[in-house]
Amino acid sequence: MARSLILWLIWLAFILYVLLLAPPVQADTLQPLQTLLAGQLPSINPVMGALFSLVGIWLLIYSGLIFADGRMQRWPAWMFMVGAIAMGVLALIPYLALRQPNQSFVGEKDAWLEFLDSRRTGVVLTLSTVLLGVWAIGWGDWAGFAQEFMTNKFVHGMSIAVVLFTLLFPYPTLLQDDMARRGLVSNSQLFAIAAWVPLLGPLVYLCLRPALLATRSSNSNFAHLQ
Repeated sequence: MARSLILWLIWLAFILYVLLLAPPVQADTLQPLQTLLAGQLPSINPVMGALFSLVGIWLLIYSGLIFADGRMQRWPAWMFMVGAIAMGVLALIPYLALRQPNQSFVGEKDAWLEFLDSRRTGVVLTLSTVLLGVWAIGWGDWAGFAQEFMTNKFVHGMSIAVVLFTLLFPYPTLLQDDMARRGLVSNSQLFAIAAWVPLLGPLVYLCLRPALLATRSSNSNFAHLQ
């Protein structure tokens, strides 16, 4: 109960902050998209390009845990993750608040779950993140990004969303439950890496965790959810 309440308060605080306290929306916010739709390559600061891409990386990291977890929840995971494509962390937090702790997995893995459960997916995400970091650090205009952060609602909100993705990853029981499903309950070192090393820790976890074992057995929790 306390966990859910804190998550809802974070969700509400983020909405109120972006609406009332964040910088205003700039007239040229959608200019890069308009340029792309016009058939031209937009000029993008690598820092902001990497930041935008990291939102997608984080959504795939969470998907690697949430879609298996959602199999055992009352609320369908896909509904929240589809919403997260448009709203990011605003659609993710409600799932984290509504889900119930559950350390089981019942049923067969479909093609989407096989993809998310694969260590190759974790490796590709890790390499992509490293390349994004090199791009932003080596070629990014950090002064320009700081200016945009202070004056542009979209960049400001997106930056805070990435921070929330990072801070929330170890907080709910989502990570603990995923480790339990894979027989990693006693691996405190892996949990510490995944929970406390920002971004790279969760990526390392996706690369190292064993695959879920499909099972046709049932349990009381699954029966109750049905």
